[in-house]
Amino acid sequence: MTVIGFLSVAPVIEDSMSGEVAKAVDALEAFDVEYETTPMGTTIEADDTDELFAAVQAAHEAVEADRVSTVLKIDDKRASDQSAREKVDAVEEHLGRAASSDD
Repeated sequence: MTVIGFLSVAPVIEDSMSGEVAKAVDALEAFDVEYETTPMGTTIEADDTDELFAAVQAAHEAVEADRVSTVLKIDDKRASDQSAREKVDAVEEHLGRAASSDD
C-alpha cells in the first residue's frame, strides 16, 4: 500500500520562510518516504500511515519559530496501490498531453 500526503509546514513570520521550510524538508530524509517539494507544499509517499505521520511530525518539529502552521492532506487508498506519479499520469492521459509545468 502507498499512502500519499500533501504537506505544508511553515513558520508564521513576516520575513522569508525558505530557510525554515528547508529544515522541515530536510527532516524527511530520516524516514522511509519519497517526496517532491513544490512551491505550495511537499508531496510525500510512504508505505503506511505510521511512517507518514512520523515524517510529518519530524518536519513540523524541525521548524524553529514561536508559531508554526502545518497542513496535511492524506490519500490512504487501501484497496489498491497507486503512486503519486501514476495519479498525475492518469490526468495527463485524459488531457491527451502532459500537464503544463515549468519543467
